[in-house]
Amino acid sequence: MFRTVCGLVLAAAFACPTASTRAGETYRNPVLVETVVGPVQGLMGIGDPSVLFYRGRYYLYPTGDNHGYDVYLSADLVHWRKGPRVFHSAGSGAWAPDVHFNPADRKFYLYYTVDGRVGVAVADRPDGTFIDQGVLVVNAIDADMFLDDDGRYYLYYARYPDFAICVQPMEDAVRKKGEAFKLIGPDQPWEKKGEAITEAPWMMRHNGRYYLLYSGGGANTRHYAIGYATSKSPLGPFVKYAGNPVMKEGNGVFGPGHCSVIGTPDGEFWMIYHQKEDASVNWKRIICIDRIWFDDKGALHGKATRGTLRPALVTH
Repeated sequence: MFRTVCGLVLAAAFACPTASTRAGETYRNPVLVETVVGPVQGLMGIGDPSVLFYRGRYYLYPTGDNHGYDVYLSADLVHWRKGPRVFHSAGSGAWAPDVHFNPADRKFYLYYTVDGRVGVAVADRPDGTFIDQGVLVVNAIDADMFLDDDGRYYLYYARYPDFAICVQPMEDAVRKKGEAFKLIGPDQPWEKKGEAITEAPWMMRHNGRYYLLYSGGGANTRHYAIGYATSKSPLGPFVKYAGNPVMKEGNGVFGPGHCSVIGTPDGEFWMIYHQKEDASVNWKRIICIDRIWFDDKGALHGKATRGTLRPALVTH
């Protein structure tokens, strides 16, 4: 399956609207800008967005002040309002959340990173308070939960400190099944700019093929970028796309990275990701959206934009 606008479940589970691009409806990046104060970094922006669609509304969960996560709400991916704080951490390293709707129990699961550990918290609603259920993986960041068509769960994450992307098969949304293992690591030149990193996994399935999107390079630099690898199985082996990175700096764009993807019922895909505010080495980040697409050979394409008018997503 691909991740539809109805989240990580079959479209029939929600009252899912029709979505399309329509002449005259436009937007320009960035779509969400907010300054927060980090415990170490000082002034910084929000980044690492995970997006979920539920009952006519998009919910965006980014990295913020490193002490927890706030949720942002939108009807169209362009106009956002800040909602409540949904998770608070006693530690200071709260990064890169991923929120998954579980059709088995109709609850929402937040996979957090705090102080280099990936854990899970649960809530009854997407803007409710998530209650911690404990740590799943140590020495790990940037979790992404994927539910396949056959009902099997897979937790992807970046192993710390070598920044290899790994997969942990899961019995369900909170219980591990067997051992985790490495899928890919930083071995390409673009993945080593600033720092040798592969992180921020995001799994999607399209036409029977598994696409592992990820980010590479120094996350606080202009060189941070997005690539992908493909496989016939969610467990690999994965082969990196020869045309990586597919989203990169240029034309006023700096450091595009750490994405999530929303698919619409009419077959379009939107990438929600962050860019750096400028070319400096810092954590001033802004939230952006851009359409991505597949060609007739299954290659994924995209272009990061900044400040130019683009056709917008319309729900009706």
